Amino acid sequence: MGQARETMDRLTEAVTTAVDLEVVADCYAEDAVAVTPDQGEIRGRENITEYWRQMTEAVPEATFDSLTKYEAGDTAIDEGFFRGRNTGPLVLPSGESLPATGREIRVRGCDCATVKDGRIVSYRLYFDQMDFLGQLGLLPDAPS
Repeated sequence: MGQARETMDRLTEAVTTAVDLEVVADCYAEDAVAVTPDQGEIRGRENITEYWRQMTEAVPEATFDSLTKYEAGDTAIDEGFFRGRNTGPLVLPSGESLPATGREIRVRGCDCATVKDGRIVSYRLYFDQMDFLGQLGLLPDAPS
């Protein structure tokens, strides 16, 4: 197992199984860039850690059910299901927050991390926002 895989596994553990935002921050380089479907481009360790803080507060006991794990050189890729119950506020890109729905979610996603010197410098997260919001009951009812 290489450095990219070890760092990605550490990040996944710190965001799900044993939430630890200090470990999350330590996984990223100071000038890291992350791209997510819900927040777009996030620059810098502190801002990326804040993204994960909000997510871990919205779904505090989340798990990640891995389907596949890859490592190629300095890049690790994971595909699987993020699951849990929304028991905390969900922060929107506008800065507003929605109260917890109490609903269970199971969202398929894929994340890719490029690692240099033991820290993530580039991170990409992909998941279907409509599926996520629909499972939370936050989409308007479809017309008949």
